[in-house]
Amino acid sequence: MKTRKEKQEDLEALAEQFKNANAAMLVSFKKMTVAKDQELRRQLREAGVSYSVVKNTLARKAAAGTPLEPLAEEFKGVTAVALSTTDPVGLSKAIAKFTKANAEIFSFKVGLVEGKVVELKEVEAIASLPSREELISKMLFLINAQAQRLVTVIQAVPRNLAIVMDQVRAQKEVAGA
Repeated sequence: MKTRKEKQEDLEALAEQFKNANAAMLVSFKKMTVAKDQELRRQLREAGVSYSVVKNTLARKAAAGTPLEPLAEEFKGVTAVALSTTDPVGLSKAIAKFTKANAEIFSFKVGLVEGKVVELKEVEAIASLPSREELISKMLFLINAQAQRLVTVIQAVPRNLAIVMDQVRAQKEVAGA
């Protein structure tokens, strides 16, 4: 049995995790096997997400005064919390993928993305977005493409001048011969 001090430390640690969360998903499960639980935890770890099963009373208290406060009423029944401090898209992709593959044992309750409460449909829409890294690489490609076009246009003038001068020289050689 935990002492009052240990319970307070657990509460403070959970509240700190909730404060740092950029995105959170509350999920529920029933009849989940150890293998499925390990599979879910592995997928979430790969996405850079923390995942834990929480006591509802503790989670409701920890949510007070944090970004997860709007979700406090959803801490009922069997509840697990997946938290991301950086990439809500990665979290959404991992949860949506596992929910689709294991609908009979795993269910989505509610989510929070950058302060906005989201439902499963919105999570699936977020999951279909490209990741942050993909968006950055596409943006850099677009910026680079414009620079390449500019260089091509700038190089065209001297190249075309050289071609015209070569043609004039060739015509003079033909006329002189």
